[in-house]
Amino acid sequence: MLCFTRQDPRFLEKTGDLNPLRLAALTPQPGRERLRHLVIGSPKGVRSTIHTLHVLNFVEQSTWSQLIAIPPSGILITPEQGEVFSLLRRYRQPEPPRL
Repeated sequence: MLCFTRQDPRFLEKTGDLNPLRLAALTPQPGRERLRHLVIGSPKGVRSTIHTLHVLNFVEQSTWSQLIAIPPSGILITPEQGEVFSLLRRYRQPEPPRL
């Protein structure tokens, strides 16, 4: 999967103005379907969600990529042919500041 940072507001017209950032492409494993999970939010919120998923035995924290900053111009994620996308929006209560 490629994640593009948008350089030009007319990015849909000029794909040559996009800088691709290749996300981890693991070697296909026979008999297993590849799924990709995205967690997008504040750095603290993303880290908290990754930690919660680890506590729930969903996945090890070390399995996730490093945090990738989204530039002010946004991103364009391009799935592979035949893939679909589903988005889950959840809200979390920010932790109160520590004194």
